[in-house]
Amino acid sequence: MTVVVFHGGAIRIDGVGPDADRLVVVDGIVAAADHPVPADAEIVDLAGGMLLPAFRDGHAHPLLAGRETSGPALRDAASVDEIVARVRDWAVASDEPWLIGGSYDATIVDGGVFDARWLDEAVADRPVVLHAWDYHTAWVNTAALEAAGLDADTPDPALGRILRRPDGSPRGTLVERPAIDLVLNRAPRSSVAADVEALAWATDRLAAEGISWVQEAWTEEHDVPSWIAAARAGRLAVDVDLALRADPTLWPEQLPHLRRIARAVNLEPGLTCRTVKFFVDGILENRTAHLLECYHDAQTRGLPNWQPDQLVDAVAACDAAGFDVHLHAIGDAAVRAAIDAAEGIRESLRAGRRLTIAHAQVIDPADLPRLAELDVTFCFQPQWATTDAVMTDLTLPRLGPGRERQYRMHSAQKAGARLSFGSDWPVTSPEVLAGIRTAVTRQDADGVPSGGWQPDERLTLDEALDAATLGVAHQAGDQDDRGTLRPGMVADLVWLDRDIRRAPASRIGDARVLGTWRRGIRTFSAVPATAVL
Repeated sequence: MTVVVFHGGAIRIDGVGPDADRLVVVDGIVAAADHPVPADAEIVDLAGGMLLPAFRDGHAHPLLAGRETSGPALRDAASVDEIVARVRDWAVASDEPWLIGGSYDATIVDGGVFDARWLDEAVADRPVVLHAWDYHTAWVNTAALEAAGLDADTPDPALGRILRRPDGSPRGTLVERPAIDLVLNRAPRSSVAADVEALAWATDRLAAEGISWVQEAWTEEHDVPSWIAAARAGRLAVDVDLALRADPTLWPEQLPHLRRIARAVNLEPGLTCRTVKFFVDGILENRTAHLLECYHDAQTRGLPNWQPDQLVDAVAACDAAGFDVHLHAIGDAAVRAAIDAAEGIRESLRAGRRLTIAHAQVIDPADLPRLAELDVTFCFQPQWATTDAVMTDLTLPRLGPGRERQYRMHSAQKAGARLSFGSDWPVTSPEVLAGIRTAVTRQDADGVPSGGWQPDERLTLDEALDAATLGVAHQAGDQDDRGTLRPGMVADLVWLDRDIRRAPASRIGDARVLGTWRRGIRTFSAVPATAVL
């Protein structure tokens, strides 16, 4: 029997009752406070810090984040010239036949449109594919376009766009996966061995942020062997659920195949495959999010991936097959379609069914009252709820006056939705505390804007903590075992160096994670545990 006792700090049990002054964990399960403590128990002195249920990330992409480490760091590059220089150095050091990396900041170029000729200055003899930070857009060089046979006569694929020069030739910016895959499907895939290392790095990073579970929110069939290999090798520092992507061009014939994949994955320790992911639409910044009315700066309402009736039927079929459903919905028309799909399974008798709407960036006010009758989780990415360069340079100009209201966390919760938090890493940082700070303040790390952006959508700190813990546990169907520290719950824990409830909200992000435990086993440590009471 393994016993660990935590004491000497604030221990948040569930955000409803009072804190505890000690927590006893026996064989990875939270025990009653008066459980006998043997002489050989491990004692963890919290040193005045805070212990709470481990954070959980309801929407992230660890494999994409890990793969980024094989190429140059581009996110902080402030100009095209800087990116070109880094890619040139990368090419000199690499003998790979294709150079695939990311991710770059699309705001450094007006409109986010990049030209293949700029990348040709770095590498002309090999294909180069760079993902933008949104992973809905890619910038490629001329060699990549030629390898894929893309020219002025190539039509746009269904549900994707090839941005073009005035003469019709591909400019080098590809929008949405069907267009990006015209190139990537010609490239060699990452090896399983390389992916295992990428996943080990990525899940270690998540554990260092206090995370014990993550929803991998986009899994293709060809990625599954890498996840299985990493799980079998004991290289995953967090528990993971894979969300298999539903492809509208293969539906409904795809569903039996997804079930076969899920059965194989669900045999692996710490790895499940309980979810199907639907990209209902794209993103606002490249005008592929689906809006009820046209974009302010273009005569288009976006690029929906699923027709509303098709989506309702597909979600019902996934639910009947035993899958949870995870819906990417950005524009107000896409969010409405996702809510319609939730209504379509409202009477489902499947025990423990879960439907999650991720992002929910723009919600039409008429749809908020509908949430009261639905058992639905809205998985928000709280770090996006502020006026950064993406918001001011790309998003707001696309939406125009009258549609500025975004990431309506407080309104959705008040209307009846359950909230969970996700990072969408590597789109944004996996730092949970940074997201909690933004949810509570609606400001960035520098306190901008003063008073908060759309401050009536702020959450309380307790609400934000619940969204990052119990809310994600509900999303995963794990709320009976995880998300609080009541007796009988699995001991997924995070230790912070301070009680963030006692500090100004603007300083929440300054707290450090000192330790993370998954099922009672430490997965991250910034300091050694002490051995005295």
